[in-house]
Amino acid sequence: MPQERAKAVTMRGNPLTLIGPELRVGDTAPDAKLLDKALREASIRADGKVRIVSVVPSLDTPVCDLQTKRFNEEAGKLPEVEIVTVSADLPFAQNRWCGAAGATKITVLSDHRNMAFGDAYGVHVKELRLDARAVFVIDKQGKIAHAQYVKEIAEHPDYDAALKAAKTAAAR
Repeated sequence: MPQERAKAVTMRGNPLTLIGPELRVGDTAPDAKLLDKALREASIRADGKVRIVSVVPSLDTPVCDLQTKRFNEEAGKLPEVEIVTVSADLPFAQNRWCGAAGATKITVLSDHRNMAFGDAYGVHVKELRLDARAVFVIDKQGKIAHAQYVKEIAEHPDYDAALKAAKTAAAR
């Protein structure tokens, strides 16, 4: 039975339960199977690359929209870092959003099918069947170099901390 972390995050002040472990810097980044926008299975494993994994509840909400656009902008400045956005949105909705937002520098993957990513990374919101807002940086060795679980889902992550961790990991 997966680990549950009661009251791990809030949404507009209401406590929510996260399913899965709380990953920390130095942990091995778990692999998880997601779907890409063509409904092909995709792995979250970085395989020798530095990867920022930006996790959002739904691209069709204001903070998630801004977070994903911000990382899309940053991707153009970080050619040595791959940026992936994960949400539980259907791949069709993700594809529509990317087209409307002009998000061409990031990869967007769906956790909708079985919430495998949410369970492996400890961001699966039990009450909502969505992924909580979080940012992970995975280094070239497949270790977590940065992990932020945003305590209030309606707030932005610390972009600067994630970008700094990615730049440091890329320089190694």
